[in-house]
Amino acid sequence: MAASNINVVVITGNLTRDPELRSLPSGTSVCELRVAVNSRRKDGQTGEWVDSPNYFDVTVWGAQGENCANYLSKGRPVAVEGRLDWREWEAKDGGGNPIKRQAVRIVANSVQFLGSRDGSGGGGNGFSPTSSDVPADTSDYESAPAAAGSGGDDDDIPF
Repeated sequence: MAASNINVVVITGNLTRDPELRSLPSGTSVCELRVAVNSRRKDGQTGEWVDSPNYFDVTVWGAQGENCANYLSKGRPVAVEGRLDWREWEAKDGGGNPIKRQAVRIVANSVQFLGSRDGSGGGGNGFSPTSSDVPADTSDYESAPAAAGSGGDDDDIPF
């Protein structure tokens, strides 16, 4: 039996620039994000904790990408869940010689907006996963019509 391949990545960090939204000729939207994620390590010489940033390019497709472009901006904290995608291509150096280039990016399955638009987040650390600037879709929660003769009182619930 062959082993399954797993390609899952989850990061939380801050946008280093405003999202860039474009549309393909097919009409599909694609949004490009750049996320900085800090790693903490202890400096062996000073004993102090040092933040070392890692930068990740993230691609977000479709309506979710449009939401990112509309509601996110530089500095905003986000959580991204997706997969790694490796690309290779040839470019030319200054003398016209071919050079192989490689890049790894994250293709997002989901992007969660953390904190608030002003970056305060309410929790002192800029992260508040329960708040969001995205308008909620409440169409599934429309009030049901009251049953005949019930008067709409919740006190009549038999449990």
